Amino acid sequence: MRFKMPDFSNQNFLWLLLYCCLPSLVASAQQSDQRGELFDMAAIKDPSTLEVDVQQPWHVVPGKVPTRQKLVTINVGEFWPGQNYRVPVRLVVPATEKAVGFHLTGGNQVSRLKRDRRPSEMEQRLLENGIGLVCTVVQELSQMGQAKLAQQSEARFLKSLDPHDKVQYWAWPASLMRAITLAHSESDYFEVGKVAMSGGSKNGATPSMAIISDDRMTAVMGSVSPIWDSPLRLCDSLAWKSLEQECGKFSHPFLGGHFGPNFNRRALANGRSWDDLESFAEAISDQVFISRNWSSLQKRGVDLLFHPGTHDFVAFDLAWGGKHHSQIPVYLKANTGHGKKRPHPTAERDENNKLVFLLNHFVEGVEPLLEPPSVEYQRDKESLKVSVRFPRGAGEETGRIWWIFDRGSDGSPRYLSDLIPDQQSIEMDFDQAEGCWTTVIPLQPNATRVDFFSNHRKTIKFGGKAWPTYLSSPYTRVQLN
Repeated sequence: MRFKMPDFSNQNFLWLLLYCCLPSLVASAQQSDQRGELFDMAAIKDPSTLEVDVQQPWHVVPGKVPTRQKLVTINVGEFWPGQNYRVPVRLVVPATEKAVGFHLTGGNQVSRLKRDRRPSEMEQRLLENGIGLVCTVVQELSQMGQAKLAQQSEARFLKSLDPHDKVQYWAWPASLMRAITLAHSESDYFEVGKVAMSGGSKNGATPSMAIISDDRMTAVMGSVSPIWDSPLRLCDSLAWKSLEQECGKFSHPFLGGHFGPNFNRRALANGRSWDDLESFAEAISDQVFISRNWSSLQKRGVDLLFHPGTHDFVAFDLAWGGKHHSQIPVYLKANTGHGKKRPHPTAERDENNKLVFLLNHFVEGVEPLLEPPSVEYQRDKESLKVSVRFPRGAGEETGRIWWIFDRGSDGSPRYLSDLIPDQQSIEMDFDQAEGCWTTVIPLQPNATRVDFFSNHRKTIKFGGKAWPTYLSSPYTRVQLN
């Protein structure tokens, strides 16, 4: 029998074309819908796909606080089809009991993870209270011997603006989440409990992003890392234009970045437009910024604390954040940030926020740190009166204020270089009648604006010791003329 050719009249051909293409169109639509969520949490939580490769089986490690430890590598998932991503993970639990919950960190080097972990004083206190340690690697791929993968990832992202192609949006947060899946699969050594994360820079940013998607995570303390969705981070063209009018075009690799290094100009050079950048930022930011998820995280009972640094090129938008997100707890150590070697001479030297934050999160009976206070100010011709108020009974013991005139705008090179002068700090007085901390800032005659913040101490007693902790008032910018 001879094969009969189909009728390719216009109507029949269109129906045939639609019929043949329908499966791919449906698949494409389904893929497009799925791209709204960066992480497939069902897959993230599936231990059967971890592909665990045991490097060191469970073994006892003697020490001041004896532990049991295990080192493995796990499959995080596919960067893109055919390109797997794996990371090492070290598990540490008390020597004679299961860990109930754990402290998760990514700021570890591959070479050091291969050696048994000698717990720090803070980690010893956690282990003594039955809290485990889970240690993995959140580092630049080139530092992990994967420079080629790093180049491929960046090249793909600049062309696609698909966050799954970029290590900071997908690979790093997914690594932390998969490490939790691994720990929970070790049911002879871990009981499901709280999961707190801490770290600085990429290891402050990555937990902040991961906790939004993974409800197994219960606390984050991040330093020198992004917190809020300021206009510069959202690639707002007007904000960028205004900044460039103030300081010209600048080439700092981080200033103005959405969630890390600034990729804007490289993406434009790869054929993308400002509209593309704004669309990308708006589409992904709900899965990135703590500020956009504050209410839902509070409903989950999540504990949060941030140390952005006052002069940090990653946390470059303090004035905007202080104005729009004063409820987010921050501690500002004066004149600190990436690359800043000399803090302000009056900056605190006895702060123990991280230890107390973690102990309070995990251990019953440990007092909490302070909560953010409210700020008021009144201006007259030559001075600015500042009042900082905590709820009565909060337990704050001291108050000190710092200020700076005409500091460079958020995201500008001068934002980093204009340090708080040594003499522009003073102890505040406590007004018993008003129940607030007060001081007067003398104004410079020709100043156009002044920025200020205050720090307040609360001492927490635990384990026979007194641990000073500090919290800041919201960073405040006042226009003077």
